[in-house]
Amino acid sequence: MQTGDYKHLLLAVDFERESAPVVTRAQGLRRLTGARLTLLHVIEHIPPAMEYMTLGYSGEIALPENHELEAELMAIAMRQMDVLGEQLDVATIDRLIRVGSTGHLIDEVAAELDVDLVVLGSHGRHGLLGIFGSTARTVLRHSTCDVLCVKIDEKNA
Repeated sequence: MQTGDYKHLLLAVDFERESAPVVTRAQGLRRLTGARLTLLHVIEHIPPAMEYMTLGYSGEIALPENHELEAELMAIAMRQMDVLGEQLDVATIDRLIRVGSTGHLIDEVAAELDVDLVVLGSHGRHGLLGIFGSTARTVLRHSTCDVLCVKIDEKNA
C-alpha cells in the first residue's frame, strides 16, 4: 500500500497527556498523505445502576447534583474536542463524540465513515490488564481497515 492510498484517517483520542505521541503520529500521517482527519472520542456508557452504587467503606460515588453524569462528561469532552480540533485544524464536522463501548464504537465509526486507517494508542499492558478491556485489541480484532497502534510510554508521561 502506498501512503497516497490513505484518504481518510480516524484518530481515537482520550485527551490524556501521555497520548500526545498518538496525536503527533496522526498529524504526521495527515501531512504525509494529505488525508482527511476525523477525531473520535468515546465516553464509556455508564449504566444507571452505577450512578447509585456505593464504594464500600469509602462512601458513595461523587455525582453532580442532578445525576446527569453522562451529560456532564459529554460537556467536558465537547470542550476538550474543540480545543484539540482547533489545534489540529480539524473541521467541526470531523470532531465526533460518541457514548458506548470504546473499541466497538471505533470500529463502527471507521466502517460508517469508510476510513482507510485508524490511529489509536496502546498502553501495551500485560497479564490481567492485557486480557481485560484492551481497546486496541478489540479494534484490531474487528477492524475493516488498517490500524496503527502507537505505543504509549507511561514511564515518560
